Amino acid sequence: MKLSYRWVIVAAGALMTCVAIGAMFSLAIFLEPMSLDTGWSRAGISSAMTLNFLVMGLGGFAWGAIYDRVGARPVVFAGALLLGLALVLASRTGSLTVFQLTYGVLVGLAASAFFAPMIALTTAWFDTNRSLAVSLVSAGMGVAPMTISPFARWLITAYDWRAAMFDIGVMAWVLLLPVAFLVRQPPAAVAATDGAPAPATDDPGMSVGQALRSPQFLVLGMTFFACCAAHSGPIFHMVSYAMACGVAPMAAVSIYSVEGLAGLGGRLLYGVLGDRLGVKPVLITGLLIQAAVISAYLAVSRLEQFYVLAVIFGATYGGVMPLYAVLAREYFGPRIIGTVFGAATMLSSLGMAFGPLAGGMIYDAYASYSWLFIGSALVGLGAAGIAIAFPPQPSRQRLQPA
Repeated sequence: MKLSYRWVIVAAGALMTCVAIGAMFSLAIFLEPMSLDTGWSRAGISSAMTLNFLVMGLGGFAWGAIYDRVGARPVVFAGALLLGLALVLASRTGSLTVFQLTYGVLVGLAASAFFAPMIALTTAWFDTNRSLAVSLVSAGMGVAPMTISPFARWLITAYDWRAAMFDIGVMAWVLLLPVAFLVRQPPAAVAATDGAPAPATDDPGMSVGQALRSPQFLVLGMTFFACCAAHSGPIFHMVSYAMACGVAPMAAVSIYSVEGLAGLGGRLLYGVLGDRLGVKPVLITGLLIQAAVISAYLAVSRLEQFYVLAVIFGATYGGVMPLYAVLAREYFGPRIIGTVFGAATMLSSLGMAFGPLAGGMIYDAYASYSWLFIGSALVGLGAAGIAIAFPPQPSRQRLQPA
């Protein structure tokens, strides 16, 4: 295989994350027609998304460990099979509990089979332009709301929600199963050209348990958690907050779309900057910008102001997310990257699940989102503070168990 094949890996990873995350987040499109057709409560249907985040966290850790043992292709192939099956089964359920289990648990488990393993595989294929490559893979998540969600809306309008969900499940099989056969481990030549010195986790004496207790992982995991906890609440409640500020409903929804589109550009920008300036300073700068923008939302009320902040906010949170995988690869090397990054992804999923719940509780208590944005900004500053504590890179200091 030529080294150019690594860009095939990037394209495959982007497609997989787009389809998997898009299918999972399309639940928001199904919410109203499902509730009207079945009589199920919106809270009950929405709880499937909470289960998605929780299961994705555990699943990311488990799939990452399996990736380290058998490689990426069996993992993503199993994820593709499970994703299509889960959507097909969910489309035929007649019980809310069964739907929560099929969509909330199975879809979350399937979606987690793509992100951490494909990110880990991408870091193994690239010795240069690694930040950019990882950012391009994660860009599939940013494309999902602009592709799968509108497609789901069209199918629901043309048929009904059950047919739409069934068709998306079949589409997942048609798109992902053939692409899974394109997924390959990097040839030995690529690994040999990696100019970075092998970190101590590549030493047979360093176990996964020691790596997960190391200062490097503790800082990585805590930063990832705090970063996601900081932005998940504002992202989830942004439309409601804009409407509370007097923005019309359809215009408020467009703010969310602007954030998603800006996230695509942010992934490319931060990926290039990470390769040129170093991942750690770019990550810290991005976290500080994120905290500042979250606090700035307290001072806006007009649609154009929301748009300006949405561009900065979307580009920043979209841009910093892939950098955690690059740091994990640089600190821990290729041998256990799947397990380590899967564990970090589990912590980030807990952060993502925390923000929306906290925002809802704050609004119920105070009838205002002000404390959500104040608290989120402080958590964002905390994430930047934790990131400053990242130990030196492995080339200067070998990994030490805690």
